[in-house]
Amino acid sequence: MKIGIDKLGFFTPNLYIDMAKLAHARQEDPNKYLIGIGQERMAVIPPTQDVVTMAANAADKILTDDDKKQIDFVIFATESGIDNSKAAAVYLARLLGLSSDIRAIEIKQACYGATAGIQLAKEHVALFPERKVLVIGADIARYGLRTPGEPTQGGGAVAMLIGANPRILMLSKESTYYTQDIMDFWRPLGKTEAMVDGKYSSNIYLEFLERVWDSYQNKTGLALKDFDGLLFHLPYTKLGLKGLRQIIAGADPVLTVRLTQEFENARIFNRIVGNLYTGSLYLSLLSLLHNSERITAGSRIGLFSYGSGAEAEFYSGVLQDTFREGLMKIDYARELNQRREVSITEYEELFNNQLYNVETRKLEYKNDPANFVLTGIEGYQRQYLKK
Repeated sequence: MKIGIDKLGFFTPNLYIDMAKLAHARQEDPNKYLIGIGQERMAVIPPTQDVVTMAANAADKILTDDDKKQIDFVIFATESGIDNSKAAAVYLARLLGLSSDIRAIEIKQACYGATAGIQLAKEHVALFPERKVLVIGADIARYGLRTPGEPTQGGGAVAMLIGANPRILMLSKESTYYTQDIMDFWRPLGKTEAMVDGKYSSNIYLEFLERVWDSYQNKTGLALKDFDGLLFHLPYTKLGLKGLRQIIAGADPVLTVRLTQEFENARIFNRIVGNLYTGSLYLSLLSLLHNSERITAGSRIGLFSYGSGAEAEFYSGVLQDTFREGLMKIDYARELNQRREVSITEYEELFNNQLYNVETRKLEYKNDPANFVLTGIEGYQRQYLKK
């Protein structure tokens, strides 16, 4: 039985900043951001959007009424949770109008969470082939203003419908994974910004990639030549390029050129959105499918997932004949180009205006064009609206 990604949707707010302008404001060389980390624009998250609303906006783009009837499991991966007890998936299920006869959970392991969700969903569908699972990767990446991590911020949500006979990507059975207790990135309770040892984290990323890639080849018998594209977790796109170069070192030049070209297609969207944490790898998948002219049905795609702390997994899938149908004819390039650029001053004001540890506050939400918005908080209870 084929199991995999049936539909794929994405949402990020309609605001962004230009990275060259951020560099000038921080008295940095723009090439440090444009080339050094590989980022051109960065999504700006207004107070009227959080992980729940972004997830709802992403899922609403792809789900039909029939899909909603088949979903009996919602898995919400995030490290930007809005409650220490109640799962974001519970809020999401209500906003989407899903049946109450479902499971709805939130899972966390830094940027790896959505991959864990996909693997759980795959096992669920194997037991119940007539059912579908909604997997969400939604986050707001925050390191703080004027910090070394500031240019690797961003945010958004990826929604994936996992089912039998998938339209987009049939997932292969085997995968390899590795976990170690490492303090390269963490966010203690009560803090709204992450703490990170940037250079150490990048080294761990590459070390874990080497380990799971070698293990995957030994376990499956597949080699580099068997892949038509390689995707990476992209907290910033230059790190994925380093990972690709590590894998293709010494390979056939023709294969090297082809895989590098597909990587460039796969990072187009990430370059102009920024860091999605749990959703970054799957935004890269969406970018590849939208921007590549060579990727076709039958292509094998490799996926490297990494979450600081640290956990990594490598797995692969085969594109299906109907993969374009699963994208629901949404022109994401057009949507991203229609966003409004904000000034650095406005970005800083929005950054400081996020709702954390607030008991009661109303928000002006009418300027937010999204279908789902956060209208405020009353008695520590978030108030959501579907327009």
